[in-house]
Amino acid sequence: MTYVVLDGCVKCKYMDCVDVCPVECFHEGENMLVIDPDGCIDCGVCEPECPVEAILPDTLVEEQLIKLNEDYSQKWPLIIEKGQPCSDADDFADQDDKLERYFSPHPGPGNG
Repeated sequence: MTYVVLDGCVKCKYMDCVDVCPVECFHEGENMLVIDPDGCIDCGVCEPECPVEAILPDTLVEEQLIKLNEDYSQKWPLIIEKGQPCSDADDFADQDDKLERYFSPHPGPGNG
C-alpha cells in the first residue's frame, strides 16, 4: 500500500505534506503534487497535514489517480521542502472536478 495525492490538490498545492514526509517521495507539477509509490513507506503522516484532504491510501482511491501519481512521479522533479502554494489556492480549495478542468502536465520547479 502507498498514499496517493488526489485531484483536490490541483490548483492548491499547499505542500504541508512535504514538510512531514520522512522519505522524500513527493514530486512537484506546475499546479499539484504527486507521491512516488516506490518511495512511499506508507507511514501516513502526510494525510492529516493536507488542508484540502487530498491524500488517501491507495486502497481508497480510483485507479486513474493511482496511475497519475505513478506516471508523474517519474516525470516531475522531487520536492523535499515546502514551497509556495498556487497563488490562487484558497480560491480553488473547495472546487470539484479540478483534475479534468485545471490539471497541468507540466513540471514544477522542484527543490530536491
